[in-house]
Parts: sequence; structure tokens; C-alpha cells
Amino acid sequence: MRWIRFSTAGRTAYGSLDGEMVTEINGAPWDAHAPTGNRYRLADVTLEVPVIPRTFYCAGINYAAHIREMAAKRGVQPVFPDKADIGYRANNALIAHGQNVVIPADATEKVNYEGELVVIIGKQAKHLSKAEAMSCVFGYTIGNDVSERTWQRGDRTFWRGKNADTFKPMGPWIDTDADLDAMTTIVRLNGAESLRFKTNDMIFDIPTYIEAMTRYLTLYPGDVIWMGTDGTSPDLKHGDVVEVEITGLGTLRNPFVRATG
Repeated sequence: MRWIRFSTAGRTAYGSLDGEMVTEINGAPWDAHAPTGNRYRLADVTLEVPVIPRTFYCAGINYAAHIREMAAKRGVQPVFPDKADIGYRANNALIAHGQNVVIPADATEKVNYEGELVVIIGKQAKHLSKAEAMSCVFGYTIGNDVSERTWQRGDRTFWRGKNADTFKPMGPWIDTDADLDAMTTIVRLNGAESLRFKTNDMIFDIPTYIEAMTRYLTLYPGDVIWMGTDGTSPDLKHGDVVEVEITGLGTLRNPFVRATG
């Protein structure tokens, strides 16, 4: 099932998506909810970020080719993680499908995309075993983890290199019926394919991350975990359009524009 968060007539709500029709609900999809009786054509509403998370988690480096290629760019030997490593991102950076990624005027040319699978948590969870871990997953969406690499290397906390306004497109919707092993992530730059990899070909899989995380922290409904990326990105510039497609989940599309001041 697909769920969207949308705006119409000056208000924002959740709805189930069936083809090109949206059925509005009261509440969130993972909580108690009921249809309002309102239905809309998808073309007549504005898609919003599918969830504003209580906590925005991200997997550390989690694909082998990405490690090798990033190390080669820096002229160093690749180092592979020995455990699942978790970081955090900021909600201010979230934007929806179709909205502009704004490259700050003083950013360098080293602005890159990272197409990622996003896990949506559907119920409170603590101390889950690996076998139990997927029981707290509600569904999945798509993320584009935009990075300004020069800032990322220079700022100890990644505060602007990873979390500048608009640097985290997410959407277009949440899908609860997903076959992880059948997924392929495809990234297109200005309509031309620039990257393709098996989405579930992770160093540490989703259950491994959830088991490790819930040992020390509580996951809550609406939390998100971005699962990392494979490969590397060309440097993006004003006017570029990036599309991240994941099999069965749809396509997240965002233009890139450089601020002028």
C-alpha cells in the first residue's frame, strides 16, 4: 500500500494512494486512523515530505563500492566498517519530491548526490533481536543524501556539509509492500543513467542496524533510517536534475539550483 503526505486548500494531511486517487485520512498511517471521506486526484494536490521524523537516523558507510570509490578519490586505501554505525541528520534539510535543492552561494563545486533506501519505523521498539527487527518497520521511501564534500571534510560535525537547508530530498511516498531483494537503485542525472546498484547489497542489512540501535535507544513511529548508498556521484551544478528510482518505490526527482547571494 502507498501512503502520501500532501497539502491542499492550505492544510496538510495523510492519504492512501490508489492509482491516481488519494483518500484522505485522519491521523498517521501507522497509528489509529480513519478516512475523512475526502478524495482527490493526485495531480490536484501537492506532495509533501512523507514524514517529519521525530529522529532522523542515517547508516554509516554501508556499501563496498562506495567505500572503494571514495577512497580512490582521496588517494587512500579503502577501510571497511566492522560494525553497523549510526549517525544523525537534521529535519531542516528535508524537502519533498519536486522541490529545489538549493546549493549555497559560497559552496564549492563538490556537491554530490547519494541515492538511498529510507526505512520508516511504524511502532515503538527497544531491545529487538535481529530476528525481531523487521517487526517495527512500517514501510520504505527514497532519499537523496546531498553532500558538499569540501565542507563535509572540513566541519567536524558535518553540520552544513550534510545538513544545509534542502540537502535531504525524501519521497515521493511511503510503500508498505516492498521486496528488498528485488530492488535496484538507479540514479539519473539530467535524464541519463549515472549509477545503478542492488539496493539490498548492503554491508550490514536493516535487521543488523535495528538490532544494534535498539540495544541503546528507542525507535518511535515515524522515525526514519537512511541506509546509505553505493558508487559515487559527479559534481552537481546549477540546472542539474537528479532522479533516484528504486524498484517498486517510484522515483524521487529534484532540480538543483545555486543561490545567488
